[in-house]
Amino acid sequence: MVATIILAGIIFGFMAFVIGKQIKKAKNGESGCGCGCSGCSSANACHGIKVKQK
Repeated sequence: MVATIILAGIIFGFMAFVIGKQIKKAKNGESGCGCGCSGCSSANACHGIKVKQK
């Protein structure tokens, strides 16, 4: 029982960390995937970023 509560706390803590990190990135105007938008087919839908196509 105690192990289940501890494990649930660790999982929820990790989830809160990841969600907080994504919110921070969105507020700074960074993309969500972290790989750059030059080759992304959905670049025009992501935060309104304008990407020049080659």
